[in-house]
Amino acid sequence: MASADPDGTARDPLARACPDRTDGPESLLEKRMRRSIKNTLTATVGLGAAAALSATALTWTGSDVTENSALTSAEAAEPGELVWSDEFDGAAGDAPDPAYWNHETGDHGWGNEELQNYTESRENSALDGDGNLVITARQESDGSYTSARMTTQNNIEHSYGRIEARIHLPSGQGIWPAFWMLGSDFPDTPWPDSGEIDIMEFIGSDVGTVHGTVHGPGYSAGDGVGAAYDHPDGGDFSDDFHVFAIDWEPGSLTWSVDGVPFNTITPDDVDGDWVFDQDYFMILNVAVGGQWPGYPDESTEFPQEMKVDYVRVYDQS
Repeated sequence: MASADPDGTARDPLARACPDRTDGPESLLEKRMRRSIKNTLTATVGLGAAAALSATALTWTGSDVTENSALTSAEAAEPGELVWSDEFDGAAGDAPDPAYWNHETGDHGWGNEELQNYTESRENSALDGDGNLVITARQESDGSYTSARMTTQNNIEHSYGRIEARIHLPSGQGIWPAFWMLGSDFPDTPWPDSGEIDIMEFIGSDVGTVHGTVHGPGYSAGDGVGAAYDHPDGGDFSDDFHVFAIDWEPGSLTWSVDGVPFNTITPDDVDGDWVFDQDYFMILNVAVGGQWPGYPDESTEFPQEMKVDYVRVYDQS
């Protein structure tokens, strides 16, 4: 069943829901920047020492400044009991466990004018024999692009607790990896009413910043509510593995990177119904091109690999 944009244009129900590039006078990037909650973080990272997080005010770019008293500790809260994980142990070339992961396939742009064809091929998603899942975006001999998009829909669906993954990100102009979630009643409940939680999105040309966002009724696509987090050392998030997580309670979502929380969202922060007190399923993918990241150019190297060490789900502490 297809959903529709506000103007009635049909939208693929499996799309990473974003508005058309011609959506009004602002570009999608400008809208995201306008709506993104910006955090002023002072982090000191030392060997064997926890990162220190200063007391911060969350600033709506171009809008109001909002105090967020939840972000006062240097580390995320301890999670509860581990209830599920995929550690991606297996032989090199093995497929991801089909008891957990589905492959969504196709080359129809995914609602964002993306270029890749998502496949089930081991060329695009396979274990590496070293405990990692590798999702590989490739440029094929005919100039087209292939990649993989994997979901736990109807297999692993969960609400509350900590959801986290340890990921080594790819990079490059037009490369768009993500670790995210959709409400388990999707597509019977169409997007954005089903809800979307972006635990981590990364624009491969902006290597020092990751993003965490929610989308729901009245606050979707370029009007999603979220935060950008800058590398505490001014470094490159694609240089090494990092742990991307949310700590999720009824009426509250807190994002963290490597144990450092950087944003909390509650029902008071969204301009519509709160749709995050239900089960969600997880998604891992690497897109090539799209309205937000732009498109590969002569500087973009292929193949690009996203390595996932693990995905873990914990109960609330």
